Amino acid sequence: MYQFSYVEIMEDGVETARSRERQVLDRSLDLLRKAAQADGYGRDTIEAVYFTRRVWIRFVEDLGNPENMLDQELRANLISIAIWILGELDRIRKRESTNIQGIIDITTIIRDGIK
Repeated sequence: MYQFSYVEIMEDGVETARSRERQVLDRSLDLLRKAAQADGYGRDTIEAVYFTRRVWIRFVEDLGNPENMLDQELRANLISIAIWILGELDRIRKRESTNIQGIIDITTIIRDGIK
């Protein structure tokens, strides 16, 4: 599926790695947009929350890997963003929030920043 480690990504080259990251975020955004258009908390929201949660957990794992070559400050900032997204996803899952659009906005910014 969309599980990969930083070392595996680096073996494929930076361009391929960035392409994979964009593809995963595109899929997450597609699911989130579908969930945002759905009425209430249903299957679309569950699927979007579950997939997006897995993506951001994997990103945190990769960002925390000592072999990750990104600048330490950038990694810390991305981990902070991931923590916010994961918290917001948890609130959506618990039906304490409907802030899917906030997650879409932040994820879009991150996706667009991957070059």
